[in-house]
Amino acid sequence: METSKRIKVKELLKSEPGQEVVAKGWVRTKRGNRNVVFIALNDGSTINNIQIVVDTAAFDEDTLKKITTGACICVRGELVSSLGSGQAVEIQAKELTIYGEADPATYPLQKKGHTMEFLRTIAHLRPRTNTFGAVLRIRHAMAFAIHKYFNDKGFVYLHTPLITASDCEGAGEMFQVTTLDMSNPPRREDGSIDYSQDFFGRQTSLTVSGQLEGELGAMALGEIYTFGPTFRAENSNTPRHLAEFWMIEPEMAFYEIEDNMELAEDFIKYLVRYALENCADDLRFLNDMFDKELISRLEGVVNTNFVRLTYTEGIRILEESGEKFEFPVGWGVDLQSEHERYLVEKHFKRPVIMTDYPKEIKAFYMKQNDDGKTVRGMDVLFPKIGEIIGGSEREASLEKLEARIRELGMSRESLEWYIDTRRFGSAPHSGFGLGFERLLLFVTGMSNIRDVIPFPRTPKNAEF
Repeated sequence: METSKRIKVKELLKSEPGQEVVAKGWVRTKRGNRNVVFIALNDGSTINNIQIVVDTAAFDEDTLKKITTGACICVRGELVSSLGSGQAVEIQAKELTIYGEADPATYPLQKKGHTMEFLRTIAHLRPRTNTFGAVLRIRHAMAFAIHKYFNDKGFVYLHTPLITASDCEGAGEMFQVTTLDMSNPPRREDGSIDYSQDFFGRQTSLTVSGQLEGELGAMALGEIYTFGPTFRAENSNTPRHLAEFWMIEPEMAFYEIEDNMELAEDFIKYLVRYALENCADDLRFLNDMFDKELISRLEGVVNTNFVRLTYTEGIRILEESGEKFEFPVGWGVDLQSEHERYLVEKHFKRPVIMTDYPKEIKAFYMKQNDDGKTVRGMDVLFPKIGEIIGGSEREASLEKLEARIRELGMSRESLEWYIDTRRFGSAPHSGFGLGFERLLLFVTGMSNIRDVIPFPRTPKNAEF
């Protein structure tokens, strides 16, 4: 077959009939009889297939036999108005070329419903399903929208390191990076491992957050954001946790907590609005197949003002709710997603931004309030998800920051560079982190975080 330019299925479906076209893609289904065969072809550009109509008399029987679900083909033919319902146009095939066959006996994606669990075992093939095609196109659209949002606001995209010697969250759940021979590492006299002989001359890990370096950027460039992979060696096998995930972390000089909350609300509404406007076909599919309330929930977020609520007030509401929670509630406890979801889904029935948490349950860098008990943290809580954004105004006072580091027994040595920003031209500043996959859970209506990232990394699983 001579090659003329391929037209993507997305464009073909919007094209005028009466022209010769070339389409290439993978066969989703094939049905028909002795006289005519209908092939549904998809190339990943859209959730919708284009129908190929094949007059069996015009083609070799052996060729048609090889066109099975999963095979990759090229079709040249005439784009004509479709007689069947479901599509405006279809292709009357004149030439067919098979690029790659797919043996029906072994190709796992035959035409039937597959469970999400099964599809996770074939993560290398699941992007060919309608569901994962939709999710991955939405993931792309959200990544693009994040960059567009911050670029249009004049933020600088800062690339913070993936390999680091500091533990931003202080949780100690880090993946070590080393080139030492772990079966026989060099040791000091006291028996401890001698990391001065390691690649970087010290102990290093994969980053849990770009925030600390992001703050340095904000203290020079004004407003920055990071967007990249982060890693948590947290042994959590839940539908909400991954060991490798992506984070968006804006950090802004001269922003106090109110400015931070306004940005977080505006940002997340922008992203949801962008999805509704630019991913309509994929969202409609996910809405119809998985979550009948998805689109109305997305529209609800865009069209509502988020509640502003202090932690203390939130605890009072939970204590007086009469609900039986799995985790008991009281002032000083770290809220679980069941508590967050009660406030959002049952009490207020809209997203909540919770502020002023007890300092004991929050990170060392959060600005302390005058009451000596709480910090200017702010978490955005969403329906179905719980916490989707976590952030705070940062502690700008050198004395208070140093005192908090001492209180927590943290290593000053690896944080000296961070403390310097409070020594030289300190300023009020704030920021937050949005877990990209948590956002995608909300936007796609999927129920497991493993199903919104192409190749999930979880405890005991690093396949593909």
